Amino acid sequence: MKIYQVDAFTDKAFRGNPAAVCILSGQKEEQWLQNVAQEMNLSETAFLIREEKGWRLRWFTPLVEVDLCGHATLASAHILWEKGYEEKQSTISFDTRSGILKSSRDGEWIELDFPSEPASESEVPDTLLKALNVKPGFTGKNRFDYIVEVGSEEELRALDPNFMLLRDLETRGVIVTSLSGSSEYDFVSRFFAPACGIEEDPVTGSAHCCLGPFWQHKTGRDTFTAYQASKRGGYIRVHVRGERTRIAGKAITVLDGELIDF
Repeated sequence: MKIYQVDAFTDKAFRGNPAAVCILSGQKEEQWLQNVAQEMNLSETAFLIREEKGWRLRWFTPLVEVDLCGHATLASAHILWEKGYEEKQSTISFDTRSGILKSSRDGEWIELDFPSEPASESEVPDTLLKALNVKPGFTGKNRFDYIVEVGSEEELRALDPNFMLLRDLETRGVIVTSLSGSSEYDFVSRFFAPACGIEEDPVTGSAHCCLGPFWQHKTGRDTFTAYQASKRGGYIRVHVRGERTRIAGKAITVLDGELIDF
């Protein structure tokens, strides 16, 4: 079976968010998939198997299977086009735990059509605010994550979370965001998910399905350029269209190999 490693939401190697993409030769048991994801030890490993009308796609962290992942979907589309599994200008359909997701090309950019995941304003556990050591301007939650707005990009970049406290939260992760301090992009974010085995995710596409609607409500706009301010960092284009959010990024392959079928 072919397996690749792709840096997503970047056009430079060793930036953005690395994902493994495994093209399965047949159905595999869930524990085998989890073992491979643990072996790859990346924030996400994507598993693809061809179906009649597209591709079945599943995402695994080193610890769990997840319901939605942006960067591993982008990496999957990139590989299917780059390695000739799909025609360059085709639209790719992925059958996932979050329904049918589609991917198309816009020049060098790969655009993903995802469900919007807006957050409702709500209080968050005291443990969360203690772990982040911030005074939030807004706190909320969607079906996946908590979201916390802070006052500035400088404050966001300076965060040094207590991951032991965050690990005990009953949620996938925590999104922290602020307006950008630069004219290069509109807003910035960071994403922490120690409960899923990821202390800080480099670039989280699915979080922007929440961030897009959040900043749309705050600004009245529906199109944004965003930056996730992790150590590796990555750029994302975001376009909110009601119940759908389009997220776009670039990708580069850094590893091309074969997985032995044990």
